[in-house]
Amino acid sequence: MLSVDGIGPGKIRNLLAEFHSIENALAADYNSLLKAEGISSILAQRIVLQKKLKDEFAKTLQNELNILERVKGRIVTVWDEDYPPILKRIFDPPLLLYYKGNFEENDNYSIAVVGTRQPTNYGKVQAEKITAELSSQKITIVSGLARGIDSIAHSTALKNGNRTIAVIGSGIDIIYPAENRRMFDAISEKGLIISEFPPGTKPDAQNFPKRNRLISGLSLGTIVIETAITGGAMQTAALSLDQNREVFAVPGNLGSDKSEGTNLLIQKCSAKLIRSAEDVLVELDLKLKPILGKNIPKVQLDLNLFEEKILAALENEAVQIDNIATSTNLSTADCLVQLLSLEFKGLVKQLPGKMFARL
Repeated sequence: MLSVDGIGPGKIRNLLAEFHSIENALAADYNSLLKAEGISSILAQRIVLQKKLKDEFAKTLQNELNILERVKGRIVTVWDEDYPPILKRIFDPPLLLYYKGNFEENDNYSIAVVGTRQPTNYGKVQAEKITAELSSQKITIVSGLARGIDSIAHSTALKNGNRTIAVIGSGIDIIYPAENRRMFDAISEKGLIISEFPPGTKPDAQNFPKRNRLISGLSLGTIVIETAITGGAMQTAALSLDQNREVFAVPGNLGSDKSEGTNLLIQKCSAKLIRSAEDVLVELDLKLKPILGKNIPKVQLDLNLFEEKILAALENEAVQIDNIATSTNLSTADCLVQLLSLEFKGLVKQLPGKMFARL
């Protein structure tokens, strides 16, 4: 059914709602197909024609299965128990996934690490440092197997004996870029390679936006480490926000175009500024507790006298800014400065109505 031009996951869901199975939809006549939401006369004609081409379709399907068998790949559908639960929660999860490796329960608590294909030395250091810190907590690392930050994230996870998931923009029988072949094989053995594109699909440019939506969809949050404003990582960040997932960004040099994207995300409050993996773990505290329990590391930082007074005022519950100023004998302006510092340190969170609470 997906081979019918104009029929995507949304239209198939509409057909299933009307006919309860793909078999029933394919067996339906033209007039019956028009009853399904979103099925136009042109689409109904194409579906009817598809029935006449079923032998050709069966041949194509068998060819795909032969390729999957050769590369030791498998298929999972959105209706199968093995389909990643975290991915089912996005707006448009793919109906089919092609994959190599195995899904594990902890993959539902993954974090994505993405960025530019041409990082600076600073970006390389930060990507390796943050990924290694996350790996020490056995957090599955998701990325896109591209050159640069993606490759550093995958290789660092593997080097630290941790799981990593590579979401690719081609068929799982096509390795791109070619120099990542050894990494591809290592990930498929110790982690997971995922694609929503059938075998034989080349890594064309139009595939990568769909790939990026799966990177964010498979993760509780996305960390962006160096990207230009027009970089693909910015798109992954936007998709993550659309999917109601967290976005984190590493601040960078104002003179570097590789940091323009991350700095813009922070400036627009689209991403939380982080300096280490600890900041991410603290922010995702509740969501990560199923796998980390009560052992999520807290940021240990030196606090000034004013910061300590404000934290004491927030000991038990969220407090409005004016009440914080009253209880600490500080001006509202001074409180805001100290609260901003505490927020950067991952110790305080601002809530609606100028309320502040401890993390």
